[in-house]
Amino acid sequence: MSIEEENRFLVRKLEISDKSRGFIELLQQLTVCNPISEEEFNARFQDISSYGDDHVICVIEDTESKKIVATGSVFLEKKFVRNCGKVGHIEDVVVDSNVRGMKLGQKVIEFLTNHAKLMGCYKVILDCSGDNKVFYEKCGFKEKEIQMAMYFN
Repeated sequence: MSIEEENRFLVRKLEISDKSRGFIELLQQLTVCNPISEEEFNARFQDISSYGDDHVICVIEDTESKKIVATGSVFLEKKFVRNCGKVGHIEDVVVDSNVRGMKLGQKVIEFLTNHAKLMGCYKVILDCSGDNKVFYEKCGFKEKEIQMAMYFN
């Protein structure tokens, strides 16, 4: 990525004004994410914000278009094991299809893993599809165990 491109993309925490910058539409490129009202967005933003550094959403803003083009989140699980240790869980990583291949996903993962490390986590984990395994390996993750899920709706 050139210096010009590097300066074009701002890595930061989610702001309440990011709904108008296409944050929800970006999440729709990842999974089921129905449109939500301004009130619903604001309420959820406040709820997540109440966790402080225990739940952080990273975004990358394209400073030219003022759109959110990448995101991911990490939340910290406080445990009894490992001397009352903490584990970071990475979720909802997505890069806009128009800017994939520019290493923005790696920037999101770097932001989230650095946050978890700074907060004292002894590890950070995530679930991904087989299609994304190589990407996460490039980010330093290793395959471990098996993921299981139970959906309620």
